[in-house]
Amino acid sequence: MIWVRASVRRLWGDGGVIIAIDGPAGSGKGTLAQALGDRFGYAVLDTGLIYRAVGMKVLRDGANPSDVEAAVNAARHLRPDDVLDPNLRNEDAAAAASLISAFPSVRAELLEFQREFARHPPGNSAGAVLDGRDIGTNICPNAPVKFFITARPEVRADRRVQELRGWGHVVDADAVLADIKLRDERDIYRSVAPLRPADDAVILDTSNMTAEEVLTWALDYIKNRVRSG
Repeated sequence: MIWVRASVRRLWGDGGVIIAIDGPAGSGKGTLAQALGDRFGYAVLDTGLIYRAVGMKVLRDGANPSDVEAAVNAARHLRPDDVLDPNLRNEDAAAAASLISAFPSVRAELLEFQREFARHPPGNSAGAVLDGRDIGTNICPNAPVKFFITARPEVRADRRVQELRGWGHVVDADAVLADIKLRDERDIYRSVAPLRPADDAVILDTSNMTAEEVLTWALDYIKNRVRSG
């Protein structure tokens, strides 16, 4: 792996390596992002947590996530520590994030934060891995590596159910599947930065793959890109 890291730096430059990973909820993109970050020593940003953090700020202020003004105000005052809130993984935060992420004014507030993370990764990292829904198409359109990770809705819902039950939550599996489908429709058909693969993204369906198999596939792709120059 050392030769791959060195080759990647020679090919794409020190401090400028960006891996963009997009896909719907439960596809495994976050797991892949963290695994690649660990392998290459890159900073990792789960951009979905940014919107969840804004959503939680709105909810804690007693406002409605569908209130554009409240959402913009929360985005404007977002602090890095807010993204570390362990409550961002709950369903309330997810639902709020899906609503506020459709507002152009909220996205504008958070756009530069994400691009700055990619341009200048924290901790003097040699690169950055960003995962979300519009990284390759909107946030980092010039990223040299772009993945679009997907899976069947039923598979993604089952993964989410297992995750929530692992955290001790009582879960209605049918409700989780319905929510997955609703979020897919909202994300795909929203007018601003809709969920779709970038034209130059590599698409992978992980429905029948383990996390280890997905990581191996991604590493093989990066190695081949390095070899081909």
